[in-house]
Amino acid sequence: MTGREDVSFVSGGTTCRAWLYRPAAPAGDVPVIVMAHGLGGVREMRLDAFAERFAAAGYACLVFDYRHFGASDGEPRQLLSVRRQRQDWKAAVAFARGLRDVDAERVVLWGSSFSGGHVIAIGADDHRVAAVVSQCPFTDGLSSTLAVPPLTSLRLTVRAVVDLVGSWFGRKPLLVPLAAEPGGLGLMSAPDALPGYVGLVQEGSTFRNEASARTALGIVSSYPGRRAKALAAPAFFVVCDTDTVAPAKATLRHVAKAPRGEVLKYPAGHFDIYRGEHFEQVVSAETEFLQRVVPVA
Repeated sequence: MTGREDVSFVSGGTTCRAWLYRPAAPAGDVPVIVMAHGLGGVREMRLDAFAERFAAAGYACLVFDYRHFGASDGEPRQLLSVRRQRQDWKAAVAFARGLRDVDAERVVLWGSSFSGGHVIAIGADDHRVAAVVSQCPFTDGLSSTLAVPPLTSLRLTVRAVVDLVGSWFGRKPLLVPLAAEPGGLGLMSAPDALPGYVGLVQEGSTFRNEASARTALGIVSSYPGRRAKALAAPAFFVVCDTDTVAPAKATLRHVAKAPRGEVLKYPAGHFDIYRGEHFEQVVSAETEFLQRVVPVA
């Protein structure tokens, strides 16, 4: 049995809360995997399933919620900022390096969807990182924006501008759904988005299907995939062939430039790899990669 405890660290003066998983029989100071979710996601949306498998293989795992989301502090709620989230990643990595029984030189970054882009950018900046795992990663703002119907993009842009301008005058964020039905107003509105995303929510979760509208502007202007060429560490990319949120074509173009990158093209959609047979195959492939490049013993 692996153990899990509640821990916390500070990012930008605000408390971020996390789960810390430790292996049952650690062999000295073990590698630690720092993990966080994608667009508006929280820990309870199947990150525990991945962390349990990694901990069973001998790794410590730090699984955190961003400021403004989930169990972490931060007002206003549901404020999604690329800059702040990357600050949270850096704070989480610094905290992980200071944990007891953890090897500070063997920190792994694990991200999925939106955080799959974050770990590329953070790993490119921090050459002490031992490895990066990035599944169904958001890599290209234009590609993801073009995957949204034009009318929906226009409606989102209007709300995003109103929200941004309102923030200059101290107004609360104007919220929009993270996932919506096809044709609905949401940051994700592909046919598989709403059932796939909300289907990850567990009973008692802190998840809210909404985020600040200005997030749309942050998405279209963000290109973390461009940083893949600066990754010094081994990197494992799981790319979903039928991804409706982070289109595979753009992702493959970016991650091919990672000097020590490995790519697993997987015949599944963006939300499929969190459950069932797809989850089992992907988490097994990720564990095998970690055991090769950042072995426990």
